[in-house]
Amino acid sequence: MPELIKLNDYNGNWEAYLNAIYDYFKHDFIDRKLFFRGIKLGLKKHPKFQNKEATFWHLITEGEIEEKRNPEMKRCEKIKWPRCLIENCENDEIKVWENERKKKYNICICYGNWEYLVVLRKGNGYIIPWTAYPVFQSHRKRKIKREYEKFLKKQTPPQL
Repeated sequence: MPELIKLNDYNGNWEAYLNAIYDYFKHDFIDRKLFFRGIKLGLKKHPKFQNKEATFWHLITEGEIEEKRNPEMKRCEKIKWPRCLIENCENDEIKVWENERKKKYNICICYGNWEYLVVLRKGNGYIIPWTAYPVFQSHRKRKIKREYEKFLKKQTPPQL
C-alpha cells in the first residue's frame, strides 16, 4: 500500500496538509483517468466546499450529516489508498462485492483483514468513488465480512 501522508510531515499546519492531500487526490482522481474493471469512474463534484470536490471531502471526513462532516486523520493519511485498491482489486488480498444501502447500489473494495474499505456508488451508466475509510471496530469488521460472505453465496458458478 502507498505510504501514509501525515500531518506531522507538514509541521502540524492543517492548511498546508489539506492542500497536500488535495494535490494527491487531484493527481489520482482528476488529472488521471481511473477505471474499475474497464468502467471509467467519475466524481461527485458538487457541492464544492473550499473549491474542492464533494468526493474529496467524503474520502477525508466522517459524519452522517453532510454539512457537519469532520476531517478524520486516519482517512486523510490514507488519501493515496483508494486509487491503489481500485486499480488492484483483482489482488488476492482485496475483496470486492456489491451491496445496497438506502436503495443505492455500491461496489465495496476491502483490503487485508477488513482493515480499509472503499465504496464506489453505482449510478445509471456511471460509477463514482463515494467514500473510503479505515475500519477499526471488530464488530464492524465482522459485519463487513458477513456481508461479503453472503454476497459470495449468492453468486452462481459458471455453467459448463
